[in-house]
Amino acid sequence: MSKFIRNLMFVFASVAMLAVAGSAQDSEKQVIVHPDGSYTVIEYPVNKEVVVNLLPTAGINGSTASARVVRRDDGTKVYFDVNGAPSDWATVYAYAIDSSGAPTLLGPIAFSSGVGKGAFTTPMKDFMLVLSPNEGMVSYDTATPVVYRSEAPKGYAIVPRRMTSERKAVARGRSVDSAYQVPLLGIPTFKGKTTEVRVKFSGELAGLDGKAYLKPEGGKTTIKMRFSDMRKVPTDKRFVLWASSPDGSFTKIGQVINSGSRDESEIRGETAMADFGLLLTLEDTDVEQPTSTVYSPFTVTP
Repeated sequence: MSKFIRNLMFVFASVAMLAVAGSAQDSEKQVIVHPDGSYTVIEYPVNKEVVVNLLPTAGINGSTASARVVRRDDGTKVYFDVNGAPSDWATVYAYAIDSSGAPTLLGPIAFSSGVGKGAFTTPMKDFMLVLSPNEGMVSYDTATPVVYRSEAPKGYAIVPRRMTSERKAVARGRSVDSAYQVPLLGIPTFKGKTTEVRVKFSGELAGLDGKAYLKPEGGKTTIKMRFSDMRKVPTDKRFVLWASSPDGSFTKIGQVINSGSRDESEIRGETAMADFGLLLTLEDTDVEQPTSTVYSPFTVTP
């Protein structure tokens, strides 16, 4: 083989390698999103401002909206700026949606002449943003009424969705002859520190326990609950976490369903109640108030 041909082959090989490397770099920069754009959870970097476009849903014309997200070591600040909304709007509600589809209410945004602004703080680090006319949103999917939802910002990978479905085990619980007895946890005694509380089940769910971490801060208490072995959750059942007020009413914090693909799962939320108890129920369907005979209250870890 002549020297000229060998050199020519070397040039072709070098060009091909550069093309492959460039293609790999481009693929690393690609952001994989759901085709309909309804799921855009990303993890926000610390000490960097990220501007997120908020896309209006059908029927809202000529409106522009965005959110500035600034994550620090002590929490994440979200600044909303909406212009050109319908002039008759008074209030909409801002939510952060985590990777399981559970919404956390950030707060209300007041509107005047189609302009709305708001600033809120959340302990969350990975979420998408939606604005909804509903104050009591308990879950998020494509059928949930929203008026704006965040667009996936360029250069950020979508956090994989924690799918919830079903799988195995059978549970029996004690019958409830009266209202649930849920002791208050004494939130004011936590004094702004993170406190662990636990829940345990007996019977055929023995061995399934959960931990919740509560931190009161800024007039709200953040709640992060973790389950250790979701494979013990029965098929087509939901574990629903409730906050019980001193007057005995219940607020739904969130729920998880066994997906069969992982042992652990998590619920996140917050409440503005000064003191409350926590109750976990095992429900057959999506409910807005506890109905199950399988339940257990939380106790503070010694």
